[in-house]
Amino acid sequence: MALKRLAIFASGSGSNAEKIAEHFANHSEIEVSLILSNNPQAGVIARARRLHIPVILFDRKTFYETHKVVEILQNEHIDLVVLAGFMMLIPEAMVHAFPNKIVNIHPALLPKYGGKGMYGHFVHEAVVAAQEPESGISIHYVNERYDEGDIIFQATCPVTPTDTPEDVAAKVQILEHQHYPEVVEKLLQTHS
Repeated sequence: MALKRLAIFASGSGSNAEKIAEHFANHSEIEVSLILSNNPQAGVIARARRLHIPVILFDRKTFYETHKVVEILQNEHIDLVVLAGFMMLIPEAMVHAFPNKIVNIHPALLPKYGGKGMYGHFVHEAVVAAQEPESGISIHYVNERYDEGDIIFQATCPVTPTDTPEDVAAKVQILEHQHYPEVVEKLLQTHS
């Protein structure tokens, strides 16, 4: 049986990408085939090299004005595209080339605290400012708009009145690392 192949897109440090890659490092059915980034300074590049996963860098013009990235994914027979801290809106052509095969993780309970500009510390600051009793993660399919695709999985964590945005970020990151690899695995095992 051929291995299911996944590609991870990341713009930053790559802690989620690393957790996913480690999860599948010795998997009998699934492999992380590529890590792609729009940021030549991204920490994910060093993580990928350490894990012996090929890295492909691209710029905004290539991503939005050509089909090169889609062609790379198709040529590599990618079964699932996983966004892990990727800071660019996915182009319509890519969404159509991989229908229900692109997933993202968002550090809040969508539909709250989603959309353009709502990422990283901005999300956690908004959650604390609104005195929310809980936050969490949302894993969702990707469409042409930020954070509006169908939700696949959510997990929650409590937010106390004394929590800072950094405290919330730490709690949310634990959920990300705990659940994202498992949800990706289930998606690949249930979709042929």
